[in-house]
Amino acid sequence: MAIWKIYDPSGQPAPQQVTLPPAPPWRQPGKGRDSVLARTFIPDPLLVDAVNSALYLRRPLLLTGKPGTGKSALVHSVARQLALGPVIEWAVNSRSTLQEGLYQYDALARLQYIQQVNARIRTAEQEDEAAELGMFLALGPLGTALASRHAPRALLVDEIDKSDVDLPNDLLNVLDTGHFVIPELKRAAGRHPVVSIAARDGELVEVRGGEITFTEYPFVVMTSNGERDFPAPFLRRCVQCQIPEPGERELQDIVAAHFAEMPLNAELLEVIADFVKTRASVPLATDQLLNAIYLLVTPGAALPVEEHKRIRKTLFQGLGG
Repeated sequence: MAIWKIYDPSGQPAPQQVTLPPAPPWRQPGKGRDSVLARTFIPDPLLVDAVNSALYLRRPLLLTGKPGTGKSALVHSVARQLALGPVIEWAVNSRSTLQEGLYQYDALARLQYIQQVNARIRTAEQEDEAAELGMFLALGPLGTALASRHAPRALLVDEIDKSDVDLPNDLLNVLDTGHFVIPELKRAAGRHPVVSIAARDGELVEVRGGEITFTEYPFVVMTSNGERDFPAPFLRRCVQCQIPEPGERELQDIVAAHFAEMPLNAELLEVIADFVKTRASVPLATDQLLNAIYLLVTPGAALPVEEHKRIRKTLFQGLGG
């Protein structure tokens, strides 16, 4: 039996829950993963130019490229280098709205709360109303990036090409105007000019007059897999950059960054060459190569070279397209 088989249906069931081997560093949840993404990302010189242009011009950076080319990792690298704090992430889909990105208001929960309170004898309802409003409002990822006291922050708007047709322009309109309104607080501004609400990162933000005004633009990275064309007015307001697939030399650098303790020996170079050869006929992503390398070099797997070649056929499956 190969040492690497955690699951072996021919063996006896484990008498107790097994302890899995450590996950690859880029698959460890939370801050560990973010740190690996930031530390191991190797940008192309043109991408470095695009990032600096976006920083100087206060424009969002629109990154286009195939899946697995490092689009999402870039923002973690920039945030790490410039000490912008944890990256704020907004995963966009076809149902995403601008309001969702700015703030969420749980009207139903507030109604239930009011009904419960009204069932009791109250002595200071109006004094509690401002805190009550804040209980059921929370800033979304975009609102958090705009309202943070620690601006500028880094905001990742992931897969913007999956959004509703109006969202990209709506998002940039907010960035252009320099403020946004929370209607639920605007209506109560006469009674409660200042209300504190929670941001995505747990920070409390004071909202005055129902409006949030920001003086420093966040560093915004919007990623696209190239699945749709954007209108010219949207593209004009972005700094655009196409991320190419890394070549064999670049892949060697990426592998060396992820496995710094391992020299690029003949076995690793052979896996990289095999990946490049396979990618010429079917679409592959760089993390598929990293998966294959990890199984080859991790002591817990202990895969013999010949068996590793067989496993690569499982790992190097085409991504379609």
